[in-house]
Formats: sequence, structure tokens, C-alpha cells
Amino acid sequence: MTDAAPLVSQHDPKVWVFFYGSYMNFDVLREVDLVPAEWAVARLDGFDIRIEPRANLVRSNQHRVFGIVATATHAELSRLYAHAQNLLGELYLPEAVLVQTVAGEWRPVLCYICPAMVPRPPDIAYVERVLKPARQFSFPPWYLARLESFLGR
Repeated sequence: MTDAAPLVSQHDPKVWVFFYGSYMNFDVLREVDLVPAEWAVARLDGFDIRIEPRANLVRSNQHRVFGIVATATHAELSRLYAHAQNLLGELYLPEAVLVQTVAGEWRPVLCYICPAMVPRPPDIAYVERVLKPARQFSFPPWYLARLESFLGR
């Protein structure tokens, strides 16, 4: 009897994923050894962002969310979102979505959304980890104001 092959090999292909919360912060990604080889600023229509206490998306035909699309392997994404569940206590599940980059390119990507987050006040330091890249990537002023509204000051 031979051992079964691993589910994910070291030659795991890279896929595109949309990050909209603290994972669009490269400092945060480096903490879990994920350094995207490629990335771009993008927007996702049909969703609104909430930070209660972590960033999450809810469907809305009146809103759009800004973030980045980045490449990662399935193994990296599994490790990243296991970290979110084990350390932060939130289960995020992948969904297929269509984003548009600032260059105008439409791209199908994975997007991780928590289907059952219990609303709680966000930690100010967490909101700042989301705001830092949002400002660096020059998200629209109205969207920065939306993110800042979660500071509760």
C-alpha cells in the first residue's frame, strides 16, 4: 500500500484573490509568510463592507468595496484563513466574484466572506490596519470615510 499523494503539492498554482480588510495590508500578510508575486488595486460591486469586529462583506446593490487582487496558492490561502479562524475566531469561506482593477481589467477571483459574523465593536488598531493600505492605494475619499466610520470616535 502506498501513501496517498498530498492534496496540495509544492507546485500549487497561484490563483487570484480579492482582499478587502487587513489582508490588503502587506505587513499583515508578511506576518503569515504570504508575499503576493502580483497584485493590483480593484473594486467589487454589489457588496458593502462592515467591520464588526473584523472586515466582512454583505451583499448590497447600492455599494462597492475597494481592495486589492493578489496572487496566492491554495496552500497559502488555506493557511491564511485557518489563521483567521484559529486566532481571530472568524470562519471565512471562499466565493467566486468578478472585480475590476483600476486599469479597467475585469478579473474573476476568489473572495473570502464570513457567513455568520456576530456583530461586535471593532478594535481601533484593527481598523487602522485596514485604513493604512486604503490610504496608500488612494482609495476614493468617500470610501476612506466609510472605513473611518468604523473607528467610532
